[in-house]
Amino acid sequence: NARRVYPRLDAALKAKGLGALGSPDIKLLRTEGESAGANYRARLESDKKAGKPPHSCPPKKTKMSSDQFISHLRTYPAAARPKTTVTTAVFDLMKKRYPCP
Repeated sequence: NARRVYPRLDAALKAKGLGALGSPDIKLLRTEGESAGANYRARLESDKKAGKPPHSCPPKKTKMSSDQFISHLRTYPAAARPKTTVTTAVFDLMKKRYPCP
């Protein structure tokens, strides 16, 4: 049950600039991002065990900076942002960055 936090994040960043880094919205995004990452890893493992093709093919160890993730969030059209969950954004980003051969 991922929350739709992007609109609040975007508003916080625009209103506070760098001061947004300590805001509850950023902390919420981090928590949601960690949860989405766990869901993503669980999906990869589940697909592997079920013999399904993987969603995407990341290297064993991968890290993403908050700047990279926020940049990705900003690629969604304005009309889609309120409907986009952090989980959806993580899955979309991983498929884009690490497509399977």
